[in-house]
Amino acid sequence: MRDGLEETIAEPVASKLTYPFEQGPNAGEAVDIAPGVKWLRMPLGGALAFINVWALADGDGWAIVDTGMGGPDTRQAWRQAFDGPLAGKRVTRVLVTHMHPDHIGMAGWLTRKYDCRLWISRLEFLMCRSLAADTGREAPADALTFYRAAGWDEEAIEHYRSRFGGFGRALHALPDSFQRLSDGDEVKIGEHVWRVVVGSGHSPEHACLYCPALNLMISGDQVLPRISSNVSVFPTEPQGDPLTDWLTSLARIKTRVPDEVLVLPAHNDPFFGLHGRIDHLIGGHERGLTRLRNLIAEPKRAVDVFHVLFRRKIDHNLLGMATGESLAHLNCLIERGQAVRSRDEKGVDWYRAAA
Repeated sequence: MRDGLEETIAEPVASKLTYPFEQGPNAGEAVDIAPGVKWLRMPLGGALAFINVWALADGDGWAIVDTGMGGPDTRQAWRQAFDGPLAGKRVTRVLVTHMHPDHIGMAGWLTRKYDCRLWISRLEFLMCRSLAADTGREAPADALTFYRAAGWDEEAIEHYRSRFGGFGRALHALPDSFQRLSDGDEVKIGEHVWRVVVGSGHSPEHACLYCPALNLMISGDQVLPRISSNVSVFPTEPQGDPLTDWLTSLARIKTRVPDEVLVLPAHNDPFFGLHGRIDHLIGGHERGLTRLRNLIAEPKRAVDVFHVLFRRKIDHNLLGMATGESLAHLNCLIERGQAVRSRDEKGVDWYRAAA
């Protein structure tokens, strides 16, 4: 039932990071990161402007990691890339970190064009197919109940109704089969082995790729340098606790990937300082949880808590993400035994700090 695309709206205090590249690639160009590793960008529009994608030398072709949003602009950008820095070589396989449309949107186009396989974790593939199946549907009653419980008014509900089902419109038709990526897998791509390191919270089974020989980690959206990944509760699992999943998996990544790697994120620029960035992300959300717990000494709805979690004004375009992330923090407090939830006679949920 997710509608729209992820975009970060909350950001802890920035950590001290090092960015080794003065600028990223322009349209139709690539930057060489390491032998056999190229950095390309695909257009997104909006606040994020672009997504980073990666080409890994793989025999006589390229393994592509993440694909950009489905649509004609991205298709043209890929054609420029193959005419230019990718030298007309074929795509051997497409690896996708997770199921959000800016990452998987062109996977169907690339895999069909080059007759190759999609590599992705099982939960990401199945969740993507599930959300794509909502295209053209009316907003389900469960979703409307969910957002009314969060405190949305009827104008916001009608806006949600009008936009529901848009997820699949940002995807080229998905492949009908895939090669599964699982945590701990070692995938040989060209001359190098990449280890799969799974995170969760931002998405169900997000696959990062770590190459010890090259000292690189493709982090997708799991660890970003200047923005914090959106971690939200959605109508499909209203009492889920994705924030605990995200914080736990960040801490786990810190034990499995060394600090000295060059991190290749989906947004912003490649950076050094993985462990410090993880510490700042965890610390920022823990501080947010503390502020939230103090705020709900008096009962509050989800829509009443935005100001202690987000630094930017929440308009109707950001309401869904702000609500989802606020609920993630509230559900986390409930799971920790630090908050309780009750529903009033109008179907609205109220949250207060536990005694």
